[in-house]
This record gives sequence, structure tokens and C-alpha cells, in this order.
Amino acid sequence: MHIISRSTLREFWEKHPDAEEPLKTWFRYVKTAQWESPSDVKDMFRHADFLQNNRICFNIKGKKYRLIVKVIYELQRVYIRFTGTHSAYDRIDANRI
Repeated sequence: MHIISRSTLREFWEKHPDAEEPLKTWFRYVKTAQWESPSDVKDMFRHADFLQNNRICFNIKGKKYRLIVKVIYELQRVYIRFTGTHSAYDRIDANRI
């Protein structure tokens, strides 16, 4: 999968250093994946939550942080839409971000 954009993750872990390794691990797994459907995602990340509009929410660092991406399976692209704390997540519309 082609992930757009890693710099968003880097900016987040610079503010939250304890998220660096979990986000780097997530990135490594996803960049080598070839997801064709949500079931492929579920096989890799069984706790992923599927939202509307092809968005997926991942819990990072034992549910301390959340990562929302939009997946375009046909193009093999993952767009990072949000990285934040649970309280920040509660203030957004995860289906539209």
C-alpha cells in the first residue's frame, strides 16, 4: 500500500514521543500490505474499526491514540486523515475527516 503521508505521522510522534514506535510499526506493516478489501485489513489488524466512507480507525499504543485512514483499495492507497488522542477523536466527525 502507498501511504500518504508519513510526515503526518512524524509530526504527531514529535509531539507524542511514546507514539513513535507504534506508528512506525503500523507504517511498516501497511506499506508491505496488499489490501483488496476490508477483510484483508481485519486479517492484519483484528481490532480495526471500520467507519463510513472507506475510513478505518486504528488504536495506537494500547488505545492511547487513534489513527484514522481512508483506503482506496483499487489504487492501493492509504490516506492518513487523523492522528490524535482519544479526547481529540471525540471532537471530530471520523466519517468525514
